[in-house]
Amino acid sequence: MSLGKNSMRWRGLLVGGALLGAALLALSCGGEAGPEDGHGHAESRASVWTCSMHPQVRQDGPGDCPLCGMDLIPVEDDGGGSEDVEGERTLTVTEAGRALMEIETAPVARMAVAADVALVGKVTYDEGRVSRISAWVPGRIEKLHVDYVGFEIRAGEPMVDIYGPELVAAQEELIQSLDAYREARTSRNERLVESTLDVVQAVRQRLRLWGLSEAQIAEIETWGTAEPRLSIPAPISGTVVAKNVTEGAYITTGQMLFTIADLSVVWIELSAYESDLALLAPGQPMQFTVEAVPGRTFSGVLSFVEPIVNPVTRTIAVRAEVQNAERLLMPGMFVRANVKADARGHGRGTPLVIPATAPLLTGERAVVYVELEDADAPTFEGREVTLGPRVGDFYVVAEGLAEGERVVTEGAFKLDSALQIRAKPSMMSPDAGDYDSLRPQADNAGHHH
Repeated sequence: MSLGKNSMRWRGLLVGGALLGAALLALSCGGEAGPEDGHGHAESRASVWTCSMHPQVRQDGPGDCPLCGMDLIPVEDDGGGSEDVEGERTLTVTEAGRALMEIETAPVARMAVAADVALVGKVTYDEGRVSRISAWVPGRIEKLHVDYVGFEIRAGEPMVDIYGPELVAAQEELIQSLDAYREARTSRNERLVESTLDVVQAVRQRLRLWGLSEAQIAEIETWGTAEPRLSIPAPISGTVVAKNVTEGAYITTGQMLFTIADLSVVWIELSAYESDLALLAPGQPMQFTVEAVPGRTFSGVLSFVEPIVNPVTRTIAVRAEVQNAERLLMPGMFVRANVKADARGHGRGTPLVIPATAPLLTGERAVVYVELEDADAPTFEGREVTLGPRVGDFYVVAEGLAEGERVVTEGAFKLDSALQIRAKPSMMSPDAGDYDSLRPQADNAGHHH
C-alpha cells in the first residue's frame, strides 16, 4: 500500500515539473503557454506566423502556407536581435549578437588605389621608324651593297648600284638643259633664260624623285657626263629587316627592295582583356621581362590603348614605347609585362572605394550592408549598389554609397542569412514576401519543398 502511495507521489511530481518546464520554455521564447489551436500547435502571443519550408511567408495568425499548404508555426524570438519594422532590409542586433557574428566595418573613402595587371605580348617595330625602299625607276641591279638581312646601314650610304636607260636619258637631258641655260644667259633674253631655267629645275626634280641625292645631282652638273650606273642611298639609318632583291636582277618601278627599321626605339604590343580595359590608360608605368635576357627587368610607359576589340580573341591591343639603345630587345620576342594600373585617368578624379570583402555578389547584383549611425543598438541596412572595376583589394563604387558611411567587411553573409530567415529582402531572396511570384500554378499544384 505504501508502495502505491509513493509511486503516485512521484508521478505527481513528474507531471508538475513537466508543466513548469513547458511554462518556462514558453516564456523564454517570448510567448505564454495556451490551449492548442485547431492544427495541433500550442498558441502563443507571437504576432507573426510562418512556414517552416517557406520562411518568406508571414501572416498575423495561424493557418496554412499559401505555397505548399503546410501548417504555419509561430515565429519565436531567439534573443539574438530584434527586427526593425521601419525598413525592409534593416536588422538590429544586440552587442552580444554582433560579437557572435564577428561583424567588422570599414569606412567608405575616396582614395587612389592601384593594382598589378599582368599582360603578355611581343616586341615589334616602331612603325614611325620603319622605311620600305622600293624601286623608283626600272633598271638592272649592277651591284648590291646590302646583301643580307640584319645589315646595319646609315642614312646616305649606298644600297644598290643600278643601271637604267631612263636614268641615263635624264642625266643627258640635265646636261643639255644646263648648256641651253648658259647660252640663254649670254643672250640677255630674259624670257629665254626663264624658260631654260624651268627645264633645268624640272629635270633636277625628276632625278630627286628617282632617289638621287643633291650631291649626286651636283656631281653630274659639275662633270657634265652621264653616269651609266647610279647608287641609290639609304633614306634612314637602321637595320635591314627584309631584302627582296638579288644582284643582277631586273627591277620594275614600284618593286619592293628593302625594309629598314630603326631599332633604337621599339614597341611593346600587349593584349588586354575587356575586363582590364577600365584600369588601363596611357601614361601608366609598366615593367616587363623577356626570356632572352634572364634576370633583367625593363621599364616603359603605356603610350596607346587601341580603340578596337579583336573579334577573334576579344582582347584590346595596348602599346608601350621603350628605348632600346643596347639592342637587347628584338622584334618578335615574347614579353611578360606587369602594368601598375589604377582607377584614375578616366576623367572621374579620385574614386570612391570599399574593401573587396564588403559586397555580396550574386552575378547580377551587389549587396552591401551599411551600419546606421543614429541607431540605439547595432543596426545594419542592406543596400544594392553599382560597382565599378575591382582594383587590387578594393572595389570602385559607382552608385549607392556616400563617403564616410561604414560598410560591413566581415559578417555580411551572416546578416544576410538572418534577414532571409526573417523573410526580408536579402541577397539570396530579393523578392521576399512576394507570394504571387512564388505561388505554384494550377497545373503544378502540390508541395514544392
